[in-house]
Amino acid sequence: MPWEVSGIVEKRKQFLADYESGEWTMTDLCRAYEITRPTGYAVLRRYTRAGEAGLEEQSRAPKRHPNQTPTAIEEKVLALRRKHPRWGPRTLKELLERQNQRIAWPAASTIGEILDREGLTQHRVKRRKVEPYHQPFQTVTEPNDEWAGDFKGWIRTADGDRVDPLTISDSCSRYLLRCQAVEKADGVRVQAIFEAAFREYGMPRAIRTDNGAPFASRAIAGLSRLSVWWIKLGIVPQRIEAGHPEQNGRHERMHRTLKESTPPQANRRAQQRSFDQFREEYNRVRPHQALGMQTPTAIYNISPRPFPARLKEPEYDTTMQVRRVQKHGEFRWKTSNVFLSHVLYGERVGLLPIDDRYCRIYFSTVPIARLDTRKLLVERLWDEDLKADD
Repeated sequence: MPWEVSGIVEKRKQFLADYESGEWTMTDLCRAYEITRPTGYAVLRRYTRAGEAGLEEQSRAPKRHPNQTPTAIEEKVLALRRKHPRWGPRTLKELLERQNQRIAWPAASTIGEILDREGLTQHRVKRRKVEPYHQPFQTVTEPNDEWAGDFKGWIRTADGDRVDPLTISDSCSRYLLRCQAVEKADGVRVQAIFEAAFREYGMPRAIRTDNGAPFASRAIAGLSRLSVWWIKLGIVPQRIEAGHPEQNGRHERMHRTLKESTPPQANRRAQQRSFDQFREEYNRVRPHQALGMQTPTAIYNISPRPFPARLKEPEYDTTMQVRRVQKHGEFRWKTSNVFLSHVLYGERVGLLPIDDRYCRIYFSTVPIARLDTRKLLVERLWDEDLKADD
């Protein structure tokens, strides 16, 4: 029978002292201590081998489990993690399987335990989630159905230079089309970057952004020079609701990874190299869970809508009255000037009569406002107006 737990080390010491006195045989001594002879001889062997340390209680757990991950495989997992410190267990497992399919790699949960044991896991504090905005995204089923654009928060390089990275991604494939530092976040520079992307990849059907400049302004319908240009190219500008970045969640999630992977560098040129390296890895190397563990490059295709050599003027139906917006943002209505927007200076707009008082104002195919022909005032379009139009 086993030793009683209370004071077990002292009892073993007393047992050995009685045995070494020579007054007891092993059989009588074990009977007196109410243990078996194999237990008595085991205590004697442990004391002979390790001294008093051998009398301490020993763990009965096996030194190695039959299903334990081999050390060599654990080392490969840890080496890949140290090379890509921001990658999670599922991503690491996918890449390891691609590198060598003959090895039985451990499950993602086991890889997570290995990383946690080695102190390579950063546990995030769980926060209460804000109730989500329930308006659905536009349906995105193919590459170039929608692009997302935004500025990642600015950073300052070691030499004190401020860097504002503009990012553009495809919402379907997560392909990062641009990650480029701009000297100034204005419409001219941003338009140049978008034009370069259009020339390389073709044009999307829609672009989703926030409400900040240069994507939007306080003009009617939130139009900016940049969004006016998009509309003329046949691209629908979509803006998320103010204060709801989760409506551009795919792009924002990429921004978090970008921030973790591209810390401030020595100068602007080094920072751009870091962005380029991130973009290459993000598109071609790193498998994405949202894509079924494929890379964006494996899914993305160039748009069938090429960037035009010449920008066409918007065309309007014969049921509309066409007016050109003058220098001060006004257009002519009968004998009066009506203010619309400085943003639309030089552009042609179409006015579609709704009834004997109101006209709906279109820029290309996009309804932007309505005209009260009695008060000669341009009014904002409300949701009810758009539903009535449908």
